[in-house]
Amino acid sequence: MNATLHQAQALLATGRPEQALTQLSLLPANEVTGSYAMQLRCAALSQLDRWPEVGDAARAALAANGPDPDLLLWLGRAEHEAGRDRTAERAFLDGLALAPDDVDLLCAYADLCAADGQLDKADRLVELAAARAPQAPVVYATRIQLAHARGDNRTAQRISQEFVGVHPDNPVAHALLGGTSAARGHVDAAYEGFRQAAAARPTEQVFAESAMELRVARHPLMRPLRPILRFGAIKTWLVAVALIIGLRAAGLPALGGLLGLLWLVYCVYSWVVPPLVRKWVMRSWR
Repeated sequence: MNATLHQAQALLATGRPEQALTQLSLLPANEVTGSYAMQLRCAALSQLDRWPEVGDAARAALAANGPDPDLLLWLGRAEHEAGRDRTAERAFLDGLALAPDDVDLLCAYADLCAADGQLDKADRLVELAAARAPQAPVVYATRIQLAHARGDNRTAQRISQEFVGVHPDNPVAHALLGGTSAARGHVDAAYEGFRQAAAARPTEQVFAESAMELRVARHPLMRPLRPILRFGAIKTWLVAVALIIGLRAAGLPALGGLLGLLWLVYCVYSWVVPPLVRKWVMRSWR
């Protein structure tokens, strides 16, 4: 690998895709469309969410270099992002025909199947990937996504904890632990996950924004609102209404009325306090 490609790869690893693209533009004309250079270009463009350009780059590279499993992986991902799932599946299958043991292709195909509701097929693909590389970050990430697709937030959080344990320096692992913990209402664990992800990759704005929002959520004044954060406003409201109606039906209208008054105060608190806390936290954050 020449120095330019090595530098571009290092920039990508530290979350600086725009600089990586600048570095790749310095390649000689006869190396710009090389397979690995184009893979790096696709990776940089994907970090910037410029998926149409990822597809264009992958197609150009395939035309210049012939069939390549890594380029077909990027083409499939770009097609999936564009909503062209049949074309994406064709790209993944073509890639797997060339490299049947490719863990990234297996996991990308699993993501596609999960998005299409084919969860059992997705599970089989992830099992194949895990048999080849059980501790690969992409395997952990895909298993977490499948658990989410099944609505199993507990399993998703458990896998995220395993991911962090095996890859403690991986910012994506910490971010996924933050996301899965937030889904279960574990605000402190969620904040710590996103805080570490943001510290490891400060250029990733979504990590910093998530950490800030969770810093708001873990403020002492927000503790009374933890049930809403964990179970959602609708479920919390239904429980409160059921209790009020239940007390009245049990011949305890006074207690029902008191609970109704407390619920009204709680609702007002939930409307007024969060914006004030957010304003205070953002001021101190800066």
